[in-house]
Amino acid sequence: MSNPILEVKNITKSFGNNDESNIVLDNLSMQVNTGESLGLVGASGSGKSTLLHILGGLEKPNSGTVSIKGEIISKLNPDESSLFRSKEIGFVYQFHHLLPDLTAIENVALPALLSGKTEEEALHISNFLLKQVNLSEKEDNTPNELSGGERQRIAIARAMANEPSCLFMDEPTGNLDSKNVENFMDLLMEMVRTHETVLIVATHDNNVSSRLDRLLSLE
Repeated sequence: MSNPILEVKNITKSFGNNDESNIVLDNLSMQVNTGESLGLVGASGSGKSTLLHILGGLEKPNSGTVSIKGEIISKLNPDESSLFRSKEIGFVYQFHHLLPDLTAIENVALPALLSGKTEEEALHISNFLLKQVNLSEKEDNTPNELSGGERQRIAIARAMANEPSCLFMDEPTGNLDSKNVENFMDLLMEMVRTHETVLIVATHDNNVSSRLDRLLSLE
């Protein structure tokens, strides 16, 4: 039986003042096991991105707790939260956010360098990950020399550079055509299986949600 990597207990999140608060998440609990994939689905404004940000420690819930590998991240201070994210969480967004002046291999190596790896170690990790996303031949290309699908594959590789226990994605296929979505998901699911990473994806795309283990519908 798999162990729960991520546990959410009774989180509530609202925005605005107490008299006119907008409750986005109301007493939400869930858990996700090692190697499991979960899709967050629902209409725009239902709280998918907010939930991802809370799971990643980018926002605090009003109440309740979020734990990853037993660490209650919702109680960490900003510095502790940043350090924990760098080690245990990878993010991929709709827009790749690659650094334009760095090559593909440098973009992928950057998180490993920032976590304290030597340049040699970081480049070794980056080389390995570029092979996994089938982009070794593009290692010296900058983002503007890559296609949209290639940039998102580089973004996956970068997110996996520190071998995170959790990979969070917010509409990662929003800028890809249907063929690239299919290729993206083939690659993503293989990466998740290989690294036994928890995957949580906020998406409107049925081609994405249909490939995941289970779905959480937010209303």
